[in-house]
Amino acid sequence: MKSKITFVRRSATGSVLALFIFMTSAVAGPPLICHTIDIGSAKSLPWTDHNWNLTGSESYDTKNLVADTVSVLDSDSTVLVHMETLRRATLYSQNDSGASKQLLLKLVARSNAAGNAAAALASFDAGYFAETLKQLQWIHQGSVNPAQGFDGFSLIKKAIHLRADDPQMAFAAALITLDGPASEHQDYARKAIAGARSDSLLARNLSAHFMSPQSETMAEMISRTPGTRMAKQ
Repeated sequence: MKSKITFVRRSATGSVLALFIFMTSAVAGPPLICHTIDIGSAKSLPWTDHNWNLTGSESYDTKNLVADTVSVLDSDSTVLVHMETLRRATLYSQNDSGASKQLLLKLVARSNAAGNAAAALASFDAGYFAETLKQLQWIHQGSVNPAQGFDGFSLIKKAIHLRADDPQMAFAAALITLDGPASEHQDYARKAIAGARSDSLLARNLSAHFMSPQSETMAEMISRTPGTRMAKQ
């Protein structure tokens, strides 16, 4: 990967703990992958089903993944649209590690080259895609992960700082920090829930249930203190 990309070894203990939490709790899977983000009528990558995963009937050509994904990201500044588009891109690339690597490289280069006005979203995109690739690896253990060792969350925190604590970015950060650290996670959760009062699309997403109507709402999920989730699910 290009020399401008900073690699940071994340704690092995933290990674094992995160995997343990999601495998042993009633949460059916990692949220960046297994929860569909409501984007209303906004454009994203094509999708033929309302379920979170690929159905097998999709005929999307991953040769177009980089160009199509960046086109969507460049055309809409809504963070929730970026989250869902990058989730779909991750799922489409799960059997094409070359496509996921090229998209990650493109998003990191785009972040490095972004001017002040575009820096927040560009940093968010690179960081969020890296984090979704890591969560995909929890499902496909042993698969190739081009984001291995790359600290995507540091780019998301940079984006939040640049975008003045955007509540949709705070929602993304709350999902990523479900296993802690607790104080940081709770701060993101509070900002997301408070921001939903004036953001109807975010409010809709927070009121949605994770995976099934019997599960917690997303607001309830992110409101829990890390470490208590297994007892409450």
